[in-house]
Amino acid sequence: MVSKLLLIRYEEIGLKGRNRYKFENKLISNIKHGLAPLGRTKITTLRNRMLLDIGEIDPGEAVECLRRVFGIASFSPVTRVEADEKLIYETAKTTLMEALEREEITPGENGKEISYRVTVKRADKSFPISSMDLASRIGAYLMDNIPGLKVDLHNPRMVVSVDIRQGQAYVFSETIPGPGGLPVGVSGKGILFLSGGIDSPVAGWLAMKRGIEIEAVHFHSFPFTGEKSKEKVKDLCRVLTNYGGQVKLHMVHFTDIQKAIHQNCPPSFRITVMRRFMFRIGQRIAENSGALALVTGESVGQVSSQTLENMAAINKVTVMPVLRPLITYDKLEIIKMAQKIGTYDISIQPYEDCCTLFLPKGPITIKPNMGKILKTESLLDVDGLIEDALEKTETFNFTWEG
Repeated sequence: MVSKLLLIRYEEIGLKGRNRYKFENKLISNIKHGLAPLGRTKITTLRNRMLLDIGEIDPGEAVECLRRVFGIASFSPVTRVEADEKLIYETAKTTLMEALEREEITPGENGKEISYRVTVKRADKSFPISSMDLASRIGAYLMDNIPGLKVDLHNPRMVVSVDIRQGQAYVFSETIPGPGGLPVGVSGKGILFLSGGIDSPVAGWLAMKRGIEIEAVHFHSFPFTGEKSKEKVKDLCRVLTNYGGQVKLHMVHFTDIQKAIHQNCPPSFRITVMRRFMFRIGQRIAENSGALALVTGESVGQVSSQTLENMAAINKVTVMPVLRPLITYDKLEIIKMAQKIGTYDISIQPYEDCCTLFLPKGPITIKPNMGKILKTESLLDVDGLIEDALEKTETFNFTWEG
C-alpha cells in the first residue's frame, strides 16, 4: 500500500515561542505552493508536526518536492489509525512487512535473521501505555508474528516507528531528511548578486535556508557577453526557485559603466570601483523592492579582490547590511554544496560574465586607498551612469515548477 499521508517534522520553528504560528503558516504556504503544480493537497497542523495529505499526487514526486522545502527537518509516509493498542500492533506488522517487501528482504531466508527495532513517541499523554512499554510490546508482537527477526537497538536493518498524538497513531518505517532551516520569506528579502559562477548561487541557497526571500541581480556587458551568458543565469534562477518558490531576476546593463571604469581608473582600482558601482545599484534595486540586505558570494581570500580591506572599501557605498554566507568556506566546500543543490553543472558552463572583462592581467593585491579611489570616482559621472544602467535593466520572474 502506498501512503498518501506524510508526517512532516520541523525543529527550529518549534523554538519560536509566540511567533511560531507565523513560521508554521509560512511553511504551510511554501509546501502548498511547491506541490501546487502536481495537484491538490491538504495540511493539518498537529503539535510540532504537520500532516500532509497528497491526494492524487504521485508519492515519489511529492517526496522529491518536500526534500527541497526549507523549514522541513524530516518527513515520513505514514499510516494513521485510532490510538488503540491492538490496531497499532496490526498496523506495525503491516508496515514492517511492506518495508521488507520494498527492500526485497525475506526474513529467515537461508537461516539469516533480519535485525529490527521499534521506536515510540507518545505526545498524547492520555494514551495509557508509556512509550517504552508500548515499544517493547510492539516489538514482541512483531517477533511472534514475523519469523526471522532479531532485535537490535543500536544498528538495526529495519525500524518501525509509532507517533501518538491527539488520539491518533501514526505508524511508519521510513524517515526522509528535509533541508532544515527556516521557511523562505520569514526573514525578509535580500538582493543576491548572481554572477553566473559557482559561488553566488550557493550563497543564495544558504540565504534562503535562513528564511530570506531572494531577488537576483545580474550585471551583463552586452555585446561582450552574449545571450548564452544570460540564459546561464536564468537557468540558475530556475534551480533556486525549486527551493524558494519564486525568484525575480534583474538583468543590469553594465557595459557603459565598465567602459568608463576602464578608461578612467588605474588597473589596481578597477575591481574595487566596479564592485562599488554594483553595490550602489544593488541598494537602489533593494530600496525599490523592499529588500533589507545585499547578499554576495564572496569568501575571504578566495581571489585577490576578496580581502577584508577590499570588502571594507566596497561596503562604504551602502548603508544596507551585506550578507556573505560563504565568507568562511573554501572552494572545495562550495563546490560540494553547488553539486548538492544542482547549480554546479550550470555554473561551469564556459560563458563569460562581466566580472571577467576589462580586468587587469594577473592578480593585483594592492590594498585599496580610499583617497585615491574617491579621486578616481570623481572623474566618473557616477549618478548618471547608475541611472542609465537602471533604465536599461530588464526584469524576469521565475516560479517554482514542482
